[in-house]
Amino acid sequence: MSNFHHDEEFRLHTPEFNELNKKLDRRQFLTKTSLGLGALAVGSLFGNSLFGNAPKAAAAASTGDLEADILRALPHFAPKAKRVVYLFQSGGPSQFELFDYKPKLSTMFGQNLPDSVRKGQRLTGMSANQSALPMVPSFCKFNQHGQSQTWMSELMPHTAQVVDDLCIIKSMHSEAINHDPAITFFQTGNQLPGRPSIGSWISYGLGSDNQNLPTFIVLVSKNGQKDQPLYARLWGNGFLPSRHQGVQFRAGKDPVLYLNNPDGYDGKDRKEMLEYLSKLNQLQNAAYGDPEVDARIAQYEMAYRMQTSVPEVMSTADEPDEVFEMYGPDSRDSGTYAANCLLARKLLEKDVKFVQLYHQGWDQHTNLPGGIATQCKATDQATAALIKDLKRRGLLEDTLVIWGGEFGRTVYSQGKLTANDYGRDHHPRCFTMWMAGAGVKPGITYGETDDFSYNITKDPVHVHDFQATLLHLMGIDHERLTYKFQGRRFRLTDVEGKVVSNILS
Repeated sequence: MSNFHHDEEFRLHTPEFNELNKKLDRRQFLTKTSLGLGALAVGSLFGNSLFGNAPKAAAAASTGDLEADILRALPHFAPKAKRVVYLFQSGGPSQFELFDYKPKLSTMFGQNLPDSVRKGQRLTGMSANQSALPMVPSFCKFNQHGQSQTWMSELMPHTAQVVDDLCIIKSMHSEAINHDPAITFFQTGNQLPGRPSIGSWISYGLGSDNQNLPTFIVLVSKNGQKDQPLYARLWGNGFLPSRHQGVQFRAGKDPVLYLNNPDGYDGKDRKEMLEYLSKLNQLQNAAYGDPEVDARIAQYEMAYRMQTSVPEVMSTADEPDEVFEMYGPDSRDSGTYAANCLLARKLLEKDVKFVQLYHQGWDQHTNLPGGIATQCKATDQATAALIKDLKRRGLLEDTLVIWGGEFGRTVYSQGKLTANDYGRDHHPRCFTMWMAGAGVKPGITYGETDDFSYNITKDPVHVHDFQATLLHLMGIDHERLTYKFQGRRFRLTDVEGKVVSNILS
């Protein structure tokens, strides 16, 4: 280490280095630090005290740099939500068995789906060649719950207890009919990979409220059925600077990969190495003006701070038994959906701005009665517990909670239909998701579908509408948060999207 330090100290004071420094006049220095995205990276070295809340404080000054001015204008208006937890149920939960009660189907068992209902809509390759599309009612019993008297399935008794806190949207719709493009569409605003995820957009626009943890953290259930793969690009930064990508926290002794020091290396060594590495990166930035260098500096510094903050936030040793009982027995098993819900609450308490949970296994093409019952048993109690826990801690009033998948399921059975077993194919034309907490009306149901939950009859909500509404609750006008890439200005909602004002409180 000592020879390395001596050699680097020599290189950083050579005539060539000093001459390069002279070439950076005052205007260039300001552009590369206090006026550009470099300010965010340099600021991360010293904490918030150096620049304060730079995007807000500098709102009155225009730099002539549109990207910098976009950041300085944020938030566009007072946000109702300070943070988001998105409980993504990967695979497409069936609305028939959970939320969208269709009693008329009970008399239509086995009847073919009428052409007047299908209206020529496309089918997946998995059921397009079926000789018939026999309709099947849900095997579940439904009851009304709460002061709102909302219909809920018997499979979700715990969620039924918090139904008066939920804003249930039954009229979601999408164009994507297969998993990968459908999930990518929800998470990035486009069916093709390569765009930034929702969490990355929020990180880019609003920055962090906790300098010791990432702005955007991802948790994937270890006990979810791996029927459909999840890709890291779903929480990737796309063309935004890499410091805005989601950081996945895992179960086990190394929650964040490559965060711990190697054997024989201590915190003092790491700090000293980072100081010299920062000098080298700043030298490279001065020579080339590459914004990714700023991101690299910020990421190294964040990793150093996370060595202390991550073990603290990952530990549940101080949680009382009643908390584990509320979230369910799986909450003691690190990496399960229940444990991740509890961890999400801890992260939200630390002001992590966007926490994304992924739980796989909702793709029931066959054996739906058994499969969906298993999924609900793994998720229902912990989901409701998170709502209750946030509420009793005073966090629900400024935290937005989202639950939903990438599409719904068909009214007809895929494959063989029997009296006790059936499956449902993908259906993007109408499905259900819900929101709760900051800025949304509690205890309401929004949107309506026909008797077959095949078409929307009232108040449709498109994926881009959902994204626009989410950003609105965070104080962002979705049409004004843009990023120029390859000659075009991109945004999360592309060229569509409108805020669903009727669900806002």
